[in-house]
Amino acid sequence: MKLDIAGLSDKGRKKEKNEDFFGIFRTESTDIKLFEDGALLIVADGLGGHIAGDVASKLAVSLIKDILKQEPWQENKNDEVKDLRDEGPLPLLRDAFQKANESIYKTNKDLVKGSRPMGTTALAAIIIPGKIYIANVGDSRAYHIRNGEILEYTEDHSWIDEQVKQGLMSRSEAEKDTRKHVVTRCIGTHADIEVDVYRWHPVSGDILLLCTDGLTNMVSDEQILEIIRKGGTAGEIAQKLVNLANENGGKDNITAIVTIIEPKIFQQLFLKTRLFWRKHSGKILKLLFLLIYGFLCGTLGYFLRGLMK
Repeated sequence: MKLDIAGLSDKGRKKEKNEDFFGIFRTESTDIKLFEDGALLIVADGLGGHIAGDVASKLAVSLIKDILKQEPWQENKNDEVKDLRDEGPLPLLRDAFQKANESIYKTNKDLVKGSRPMGTTALAAIIIPGKIYIANVGDSRAYHIRNGEILEYTEDHSWIDEQVKQGLMSRSEAEKDTRKHVVTRCIGTHADIEVDVYRWHPVSGDILLLCTDGLTNMVSDEQILEIIRKGGTAGEIAQKLVNLANENGGKDNITAIVTIIEPKIFQQLFLKTRLFWRKHSGKILKLLFLLIYGFLCGTLGYFLRGLMK
């Protein structure tokens, strides 16, 4: 399965350090037992204002990726699965989240004294042919985008979203509220966690976006779609999204992983050629100028020598 994947993380304009962390683990570049063809993507956002948010996010990514060492799961028959949480690799993902939570929680109990222990959001996606499996805790978000439109996205575990769901706040009020960063679920601060799971069905050309709230709080869904509709490689799209988040204020750390599912070969070739030209056009033009200049000088010298004979 062909995947164009790129990830980018930036500390933003207001934060002193980057407490986000992400991981991209592909079968062609990593020793993976869990699946033969695909990728595991993880995004974690360490809790700001708490102890060692950057440590928590790194620990979460490291602990969750350990599922790659496990043997492949047995595919369930449709009539065997009554609960989505039991389908495919989702039990393994949920267990990995639980183990990450237990490890960070224990570290807090043993080493961290105070009321603001380290914690992090965690969002993970396993991409295999025809399916995307997702696990989520916190307010990092995944989008499934097709033909420039959002098909599906994960639910945020934030105080703001809880207010909206309960009808206590409108979506427009939520967009302006300053408490967007307050999460209702995270890894590491409590002994137990509840993990949301999803299964999506991608087709060729679909885009999967995983990102932290540093992007979604600064860039609207429509702005995200505007960038994606303009096209580009996964790397170009990720860079544009992070740039726009910074242009809109960059109030938090910003992380985005963009995946284009089975991109069209000729389109990707064109886009990569365009990117190469943008990066190296100055050097190429300079080289061409020197070659042409050298050719003209040589030709003129040869002509002048002929006249002098």
